[in-house]
Formats: sequence, C-alpha cells, structure tokens
Amino acid sequence: MALPTQPGSADLILGEVRRAHRRQRVSFRLQFIATWVVLILGLVAILASGRRGFDLEFVQEWAPFILSGATTTVIVSLVSIVVAVVLAGLGALGRLSTNPILFGVASLYVSLVRGTPLIVQIFFAYLALAEVGIVLPILVAGISALAFNYGAYMTEVFRAGIQAVPRGQREAAQALGMPERFVMRRIVLPQAIRIVVPAIGNEFIAMIKDSALISTIGVTELLWRAQAAGRPQVRIFEALVFAA
Repeated sequence: MALPTQPGSADLILGEVRRAHRRQRVSFRLQFIATWVVLILGLVAILASGRRGFDLEFVQEWAPFILSGATTTVIVSLVSIVVAVVLAGLGALGRLSTNPILFGVASLYVSLVRGTPLIVQIFFAYLALAEVGIVLPILVAGISALAFNYGAYMTEVFRAGIQAVPRGQREAAQALGMPERFVMRRIVLPQAIRIVVPAIGNEFIAMIKDSALISTIGVTELLWRAQAAGRPQVRIFEALVFAA
C-alpha cells in the first residue's frame, strides 16, 4: 500500500529543489566571475612584467587620439550594414526568383564575392576601379567593399529566413486571389525579417571587427590611429591592446 503523503509535503520538496538549483546557479556565477578576475589579473601581470613593461603613460597620452577613430569605425559599420541588408534582400529575392536572369545575376554575385577575400575586394574598390575611370573616395570605397561583401553572405541568411516562413500562409493568400508581390511584401517579408534580425546583429558585430581592414587604404579608423600612435613611439603593443 502506498503511504499517504502529508498535506504540503510536495510543496516542501519542490521548494527544496528550487533552492538547491538557486544555490547551484549562484555558485556557478561566482566561480565564473572569479575565473575572469584571475585571468585578467594574470594577463595584467604578464603585460607589466615584460621586457619593457606596459607603458600606461603612453596609453593615457594617446587614448583620445586613438578613440577618435572609434567614431569612424562605428559610422562605417552602420552605413555598411544598412547597404548590406538592402543588397542581401535583393539577392535573396533573386536567388528565389523563377526568372533565370535574376537567378543568374544573384547567384553570380554570391559566388563571386564569397569566393574572394575581403581585402582583395577593398583594394579592387579603391585601386582597380580607379584604373577604369571610377574614382571613389577612400571612405566610400571602404563602405562599398564591406557592404558588397557582407551583402553576399547575408543573402543566404535572408533566403533561409524567407523559406522558413510556412508555405501554407503563402498558399492561403494566393488562394484568396492576392497578387504575388502583395503576398511577399505584406505576409512573407515581415515574418522573414523577424527571423533574420539576430543574424543581422551577429553580422554587424563581425563587420565592426572587419572594418579594421579598410585601414589598409588609408581610412583613419581605430586600427589606423592605433598604428599611427604606436609606431613613432615604438609602442605598437600598447596601442593595439588599447584599440582592441
């Protein structure tokens, strides 16, 4: 025979389980924070014990000059991601199109860009186009290359987002006599955008880091200023660590 349980015993057990889980989470967070503190302090100790030591005075002196490049980095990244989103949307529609010309153009764009390094595309936008009479300002060339590159990669993300929308919704709208353009604009795309927003955020973070490559053509962003400050003082290490 099963022993009768006392009233409220299940609640007591559940409360104990919850408290145990809470203690486990707190313990995990404390150990996590302690690990970070130890690692950071160890890194600081290693930097301070180098052959020349970590020059904090250099960092304090040149911090405003280096940080002024962060504004350029953010502006370049924001403009580039907006243009890349537009290119990705058009590319995704082309990749899903039944028109062979649109499909061919979109497929060539994605394959060509994804098959070449970003640094080559940056030099192409700034140097190669100038040889055929298309002279772009440095900043425009950098933004164009970043947007062109990320637009190709995000094309597949957008295509997957559009295909993730249940097909039954499109079929139901078509059964009601809605035009294909209306279905895509009012039903499919709003849902697809919500799906791809997290991926756009990830791509934007990656673009902020890749924007350092446009320093190779003279854009005075964060990396360019860090190098300009560190080289004359032979403090490249401090400058790059601070910029990072």
